[in-house]
Amino acid sequence: MGVDYYDVLKVNRNATEDDLKKSYRKLAMKWHPDKNPNNKKEAEANFKQISEAYEVLSDPQRRLVYDQYGEEGLKDKPPDEPSNNGFNPRNAEDIFAEFFGSSPFGFGSSGANKSKRFPSDGGTTPFGGFSAKDNNFRSYSTGRGNVLKKPLPVESKLPCSLEELYTGSTRKMKISRKTVDANGWTVPETEILTIDVKPGWKKGTKITFPEKGNQEPNQLPADLVFVIDEKPHDVFKRDGNDLIVNKRVSLAEAIGGTTINLTTLDGRSLSVQVTDIVSPGYEMSIPKEGMPITKEPGHRGDLKIKFDVSFPTKLTPEQRAGLKRTLTT
Repeated sequence: MGVDYYDVLKVNRNATEDDLKKSYRKLAMKWHPDKNPNNKKEAEANFKQISEAYEVLSDPQRRLVYDQYGEEGLKDKPPDEPSNNGFNPRNAEDIFAEFFGSSPFGFGSSGANKSKRFPSDGGTTPFGGFSAKDNNFRSYSTGRGNVLKKPLPVESKLPCSLEELYTGSTRKMKISRKTVDANGWTVPETEILTIDVKPGWKKGTKITFPEKGNQEPNQLPADLVFVIDEKPHDVFKRDGNDLIVNKRVSLAEAIGGTTINLTTLDGRSLSVQVTDIVSPGYEMSIPKEGMPITKEPGHRGDLKIKFDVSFPTKLTPEQRAGLKRTLTT
């Protein structure tokens, strides 16, 4: 049969007129060349073939000929048939404009504004306007800047604990949005999105889901953007790739040494021996116990312990005298 137009439109052979329209709307919007600037050749080919398929299957007489004799039957007189008037399809932009209004991409179906994106070259293919010779698409612009508008991205905060940003996590987000159905009506839709939070991501990191935001008639759907937000932690504070923890020690510990016991963000027990004399504002750095560095897999920042010395508010005369003797020897 050659090209399977039912497969092109993603419908079964019993598809109704509404089925064809719904599928055409969806596929034409998806593969329109202006929506695929980075993949234009494939988009052009798909867009033309989608238009061909709809033009054939939406016409009962042509569909009957196609079902019986295939693609060849549309350009040649089928066996045992007295006559076939052939097939001279409309330009693809004319079909598109009928579905999406008067020139949503800046072209019309008649008059001076009619696009020459698919000029008929009189070739021998059954679809003169879609000849294999016509591989170059011209701009839809009319010079007046008429293009299908895309709203600004919709941003939402994604609060993450410091533990999630340390180890990484997978988040499932249920979204509700407005979409435009095959009949041009705005309808609600829900969807589950998966977000893979990478170890080391920072506050302000953006994850973009193209065209998963709301859609209005004659507009492209908005992009949906999640922005990482960092929840406060009870023990640790983040400083870039480093982690900071504040510890208060007694004067005796500051002078005589101590051990700092911590539970890391990934659940490990960490013991840090403090042998230096700790003065107020003293800081100790533990290498590679900070946050993962996203752009440098396997590397981490440092853990910084900032000390505060708790001085006694009262000393007995004996304690005072003993401390003085100790410090002056």
